[in-house]
Amino acid sequence: MADVWREEAQHLVQLPRPFDGFVEYTKRVSPTCLIHLERNRYSVPASFANRPVSVRVYPERVVVAAEGQIVCEHARLFARSHNRNSGATVYDWRHYLAVIQRKPGALRNGAPFVELPPAFRAPQQRMLKTPGGDREMVDVLALVVQHDEQAVLAAVELALEAGAPTKTHILNLLHRLVDGKPTDAPTIKAPQALTLTTEPQSNVERYDALRRLALVQIAGAGKRPVLYCRDFKLGARHSTLQAQVDLGHRDVPVRIVPCGCDASIRYRRS
Repeated sequence: MADVWREEAQHLVQLPRPFDGFVEYTKRVSPTCLIHLERNRYSVPASFANRPVSVRVYPERVVVAAEGQIVCEHARLFARSHNRNSGATVYDWRHYLAVIQRKPGALRNGAPFVELPPAFRAPQQRMLKTPGGDREMVDVLALVVQHDEQAVLAAVELALEAGAPTKTHILNLLHRLVDGKPTDAPTIKAPQALTLTTEPQSNVERYDALRRLALVQIAGAGKRPVLYCRDFKLGARHSTLQAQVDLGHRDVPVRIVPCGCDASIRYRRS
């Protein structure tokens, strides 16, 4: 039987392509990037707003074509009521990316962005609490235009697991996924010579060791004092001003002496 079938199959005529049966309408896209069909509304990319498009209605789907190519496709909805206002609206948030790039504030309460994928909802809630978070989240969503959406979602999920769902981190992870590089940071082993032996201390008083002022003696009376101070590792101008502040002599002339010399307040005739 198999031999007879192989011999007969060589003489069979190939089947034609499946019949592409649809009903076509010409619709005009509204300013809100929607087309109306059978009391329902379907979204269209924002670049076709206020322009005529061809709507092909299949039993299970609605296909929108323009300029000789398929623009978008939606699952067909059937209205269960004859009420004109009882129709539903089908949004695709990708169609409105060009709109929110001009108006990032629409990302907060825009109806097309109510049903974002869960991986995008989590960083959106965190970014919108920070200044400029609207623009940053719009840039993250716009990555699906240039990259595969699944790769972008994977990068966002990795950023959430790391606890840093920022635009810069997501871009870094996305480029690593696209290039096939590992997303985990490599472990760096420090050489033995760089091993920390003394733990640093959070003590700002140690900086006072850089500045030493000595007050040795005060002698004489009825004379105008002259303050001498040591210049210890700091510039002469800084030491002069700091000496006046520390010793409370705002109106006292100050002279800088080299390190190692005794610093004292002396007097001269006014």
